[in-house]
Amino acid sequence: MLDADVCARALGARDPRFDGVFFVGITTTRIYCRPICPARVSHEGHRRFFASAAAAERAGYRPCLRCRPELAPGRGLVDAVPRLAHAAAFRIAAGALNGQSVAQLAREFGVGERHLRRALQREIGVSPLELAQTHRLLLAKQLLADTRLSVIQVAYASGFQSLRRFNAVFQERYRMAPTAVRRTINGDSAGSVAAVRRAPTVKPSSEAPNELVSLTLGYRPPLAWSVFLDLLRREAIPGIELVWGNRYGRTVRISGCTGVLFAEDASPGVTTYTLRGAKGIFRVAVSSSLVPALMPLVARLRQLFDLDAEPAVIDAHLTQGGLGALVRARPGMRLLGALDSFDVALRILLREGTRWEATAAERAQRVALALGERVETGIDSLNRLAPTAERVADAGTRRLIALGVPNRRAETIVAVARASADGALCLERGRNVSETRHALMRLGLSKRVATLIVMRTLYWPDAFPPYSGNDVDARSLRAQAESWRPWRAYAALHLRLNEDAKAAASPSYRSRRC
Repeated sequence: MLDADVCARALGARDPRFDGVFFVGITTTRIYCRPICPARVSHEGHRRFFASAAAAERAGYRPCLRCRPELAPGRGLVDAVPRLAHAAAFRIAAGALNGQSVAQLAREFGVGERHLRRALQREIGVSPLELAQTHRLLLAKQLLADTRLSVIQVAYASGFQSLRRFNAVFQERYRMAPTAVRRTINGDSAGSVAAVRRAPTVKPSSEAPNELVSLTLGYRPPLAWSVFLDLLRREAIPGIELVWGNRYGRTVRISGCTGVLFAEDASPGVTTYTLRGAKGIFRVAVSSSLVPALMPLVARLRQLFDLDAEPAVIDAHLTQGGLGALVRARPGMRLLGALDSFDVALRILLREGTRWEATAAERAQRVALALGERVETGIDSLNRLAPTAERVADAGTRRLIALGVPNRRAETIVAVARASADGALCLERGRNVSETRHALMRLGLSKRVATLIVMRTLYWPDAFPPYSGNDVDARSLRAQAESWRPWRAYAALHLRLNEDAKAAASPSYRSRRC
């Protein structure tokens, strides 16, 4: 059964994630459409919602000629432009046009430059270069406000190819020189940011490097940060990651730059590092060596911590779907994303299907220690990078078996590594979810493992990994999960955490721990 209020909100959002989940029939025209139809939204009293196209036609409605319901979900001509614009906008925000032309970006998506320009103009209202310019200027303004980097460092870190160009564009767009931003802050007319600049450097210990650049990222509260930290702690690999107190740290290599980063929730009531009047503030400190790669790094951090989620909407939807008790226990739950897509895929492949969690953790640690590149970060507990696809592919099946990986799983891991290294498999946000999942399954992955990988690397909030219990329970859960669309991945996470809590409270679990 469809909830009319939920469908109405989805229809108003025109988000492609809702496409194919339901159809809307217009009583005055007797036409039914997809929720992404570009036609003007009808009056709420003239709508009926259907779970399928067949149900709409059975009720006497005919398909819309503009949005073509027969092409749902996500493959029709009408939504090709929105999907392309969304994917391109994410890539531009990550710095895709820094040193690369629009034509090159268009080729990555398999479309013409003119078509890409039209798509962004239609959906966002600006050209690709204008969008890139805005992202560069906003990052530059933040670096000027929040850090002590020199102006020339800020210019190159924010994607400009020359200092002269940076000064000219900044002056033209903001009607002030870049240095004027700092003079304003030093004068304390922007004291909300000055508080962050005066905050002590994020350090796990005295071993931390002295040169860290601090940034603040916004999110929509609430954020279940303590629960999120527990998820990170479960799969943290010593040498690559650490979780201590309220903070998370790890090594990273991105765009040829290597260093460490630390992250924490800095909202009021969580730590003292707050912005005046702010409610959802996330604080990140990165090595100065990572400054040249800040644009792609910030984009991936937002994906890793799911900072762009709308928890109020998601929690309300899941509450209406019968998960109110679980949502109230963990309000603002976020999905684990991916900072390094192959690293996430490798961890899932090493852990899934292993009965004992400790065994899976030891196996992942052995592989990381053997195949991950050692780096000098100034922190003894963060001294190794996650294994890359190239290093795993070069190691081969025999090496993985020698490290304790089962034969068939080792073959699958090497196949995924080779496909990733060759470019045949791309686990990046913006790629087609269905095609990527089927590509993984062709490499020997089960449907469940392929779904988990795609959910995290491509950010698929409606993913629902197949249930591993008996057939009756699986069918019942799948039927119930229909009411949780399009945020079934959040529902699955709530269910998993609830089951883990029950298992941890059982006497048998406590005896095994002892």
